[in-house]
Amino acid sequence: MTKKQKKVLYRIIIALVLLVVIEFIPADGYLSLLLYIIPYLVIGYDILKKAGLGIIHGQVFDENFLMAIATVGAMALGDYKEGSAVMLFYQIGELFQSYAVGKSRKNITELMDIRPDYANIEEDGELVEVDPDDVEIGTVIVVKPGEKVPIDGIVVSGTSTLNTSALTGESVPREVKEGDEIISGCVNLTGLLKIETTKEFGDSTVSKILDLVENSSMKKARTENFISRFAKYYTPCVCIGALVLAILPPVVRMIFMGISPMWSEWIIRALTFLVISCPCALVISIPLSFFGGIGGASSKGILVKGSNYLELLSQTKYIVFDKTGTLTKGVFEVTDISPNGMSKEELLEYTAYAESYSDHPISKSLKMAYGKDIDKTKVSDVENVSGHGIIAYVNGHRVCAGNIKLMKKENVSYEIPSKTGTEVHVAIDGKYAGYVIISDVIKSNSKIAISGLKAAGVKKTVMLTGDSKKVAESVAKEIGIDEVKSELLPADKVAEVEALLAKKGDKERLAFVGDGINDAPVLSRADIGIAMGALGSDAAIEAADIVLMDDDPAKIALAMKISRKTLRIVYENIVFALLVKAICLILGAIGVANMWWAIFADVGVMVIAVLNATRALRVGK
Repeated sequence: MTKKQKKVLYRIIIALVLLVVIEFIPADGYLSLLLYIIPYLVIGYDILKKAGLGIIHGQVFDENFLMAIATVGAMALGDYKEGSAVMLFYQIGELFQSYAVGKSRKNITELMDIRPDYANIEEDGELVEVDPDDVEIGTVIVVKPGEKVPIDGIVVSGTSTLNTSALTGESVPREVKEGDEIISGCVNLTGLLKIETTKEFGDSTVSKILDLVENSSMKKARTENFISRFAKYYTPCVCIGALVLAILPPVVRMIFMGISPMWSEWIIRALTFLVISCPCALVISIPLSFFGGIGGASSKGILVKGSNYLELLSQTKYIVFDKTGTLTKGVFEVTDISPNGMSKEELLEYTAYAESYSDHPISKSLKMAYGKDIDKTKVSDVENVSGHGIIAYVNGHRVCAGNIKLMKKENVSYEIPSKTGTEVHVAIDGKYAGYVIISDVIKSNSKIAISGLKAAGVKKTVMLTGDSKKVAESVAKEIGIDEVKSELLPADKVAEVEALLAKKGDKERLAFVGDGINDAPVLSRADIGIAMGALGSDAAIEAADIVLMDDDPAKIALAMKISRKTLRIVYENIVFALLVKAICLILGAIGVANMWWAIFADVGVMVIAVLNATRALRVGK
């Protein structure tokens, strides 16, 4: 409990004790009022203060105003016990709600407890703790066993295992060695690591994740916005309704029926009407439900940037995938080299040198297969031809390395490989020099991901890739993709997504899943963009609405399950709260429901709705 919550709890206990003691004191009239006003002010002074400030600032119609006018009215009409009790139980409900929200935030904070407090830098043979914000790119930091990795970088010394559960939701440790990339937020379990930083702290993985989680509440779901607008108009309407209930029936009785107006009875009914009508259950439980859903997803390594995206995900019927790094591991291996007029070693050398400035997985695999140091001074005039390949001068020779489209563009005749894989065709000085076949490995969970999405009600799965038709169709067939489009440029992917967007229904949503920098435009264009966070590019993660921290496509079906569970809880709370309040409002208007009914309709409904909302934190139940 926070200090503020403890203070409210002490006030509740004091007020409750005072009310019990007053019950044993024989008093009536002004003495009774004086006795009851003490616990009333103890428990309700802050509500009266907030209501007064709201009136001064023109923000009249809120729950504080409703509570203040209802309880002050009850006290003025002589219902001292009821007035004090309403304020007491309202504060109990508020304390419970505050505790529930705080617990949800604490759970999420614990799940995302990845922010490092310091980074170790070696100075004069000793380790010095510095603020991660002060560490520059290229600095070598030391991470001891048990410490969090503070900043993204490359291991320059040491081997160890890492606990990545706070990032990915997976408990299986990851092995790292010299030369491996390492992301911040992981916990070093065994060996001492020296890491050369590749990013500033503000741009590192841990900072971006924390920023996503902290700002996720800024983007509200349509349901949340509706409830906010509903409460804005609902509260003044019920205040006017209560005023009419207090005045109209007595006037009708007195003028048209010629009987006693019974002012006090109708005013009591109007005050009861006000207490019942308080929209706390809706205003509090709906955002808490979405907050719980986002927190539950975070615990599984699924970062949702806003409750609006969580709501849209539940309506997703079309899912479009990139291939490399999304459905496949993006870990390429050279499986065949077919030279034309030169040796395999010469063809691989020219290809590796031409690709030496690229960080694309295919380029990395070529450089790895070459296995020697590359003297980049031999490479000049490098041109990246989007969707085609690379043109570069290697030792004065013009080398074109890419797909068939690049060969056609250069008017070079080429061979059609018999083996399946990603083809890198090479032309040197305008003559065909052969091809290299590179094979990618399909992720173990890709087939499970597609079957899980179909079970979740997804109508159509599509794969868009710049790879060859033969490779694309082979991957699609193996994992069960419904439709595949191959040999696409980044602009072609956007066009394909726009065509699918035009075909879908008004209430159906389309999600695109990708990881590369060339996927950023299409991630932004889709209704929902889902990025692979572990291997994905910064641009893709920035453009996406949902980030999968362990690159597991099977998590998409889990995210849809969480979103639907969250929406179900939201609608349960809306229906329950409105139904109970409608019944109690009718009963209050006709005089059946008294102030004790009103307490249940306000505080009781709020407590039940908040309890239901916390279920959203429990994933997979």
